[in-house]
Amino acid sequence: MPVRKKSKFEQWFSFSRHQRRFGADKIYAQFNGVDLDALKNQIIDGKEVRYTHGSAKDLNEHIEQLKLEFVGQPEVNHFHASLIVLIRREVDVEENYQKFKTLWLSETEYLLKSLNIRWLISACDTFIDLEDDPLLQAILMNAVVLINTVKLQETERFLCNQSLLVNQEHQRLLQQQRYALFDGTSAFAVGTDDTLRNMRWRLDQICAAHNLGQIVIEIFDRLQREENNNVYMRFKQRHTREKNRWW
Repeated sequence: MPVRKKSKFEQWFSFSRHQRRFGADKIYAQFNGVDLDALKNQIIDGKEVRYTHGSAKDLNEHIEQLKLEFVGQPEVNHFHASLIVLIRREVDVEENYQKFKTLWLSETEYLLKSLNIRWLISACDTFIDLEDDPLLQAILMNAVVLINTVKLQETERFLCNQSLLVNQEHQRLLQQQRYALFDGTSAFAVGTDDTLRNMRWRLDQICAAHNLGQIVIEIFDRLQREENNNVYMRFKQRHTREKNRWW
């Protein structure tokens, strides 16, 4: 079993949790009465994109540091991230969640195209944590499991310095016989397997049950792009049977 999550009562006695909310009034002053159209047209200036690693305890400092992730992007992306930070630090959670949800429902298509996968997944996590609709929670959990699984696989490849050179003999064997992996699961028949195509059909059907299911489809589609080097993209390049394609 995983480590037990602390109750809200236990969390209340954590000074660091309270400390991470200090300075919220200043953030509210910045975002009071925001004009979304203006935020969509304002581009964040800066010399280079710089991603945060960890987060500053000071709320205002963390919000400012996050802005560097969005250099060259519209201000609305930073506003979206700031709402998530306020929610994670338990600042007026219900009010900020409603702002977050309203933003997504009114600007779904814009956010899908504007945000990177990091923030699309953060959005999914936020809906899963706070949304009352179990259908939407279940749909978006698909994206979280998908990306975290790919993240583990790609991290292991980096960690173990794994080669991507294809063993031609192994590839032939995968077309000729079943190769067992673990607990009854067999390997993917590279180039011809219909497993991912069938999964895509089911994913499309499930995600169509809610408008925000588009987030999952957008993330899955991005995994197939050549610029996003990952196991899905590489298997797409190795696929040969047209009727079984999943992208």
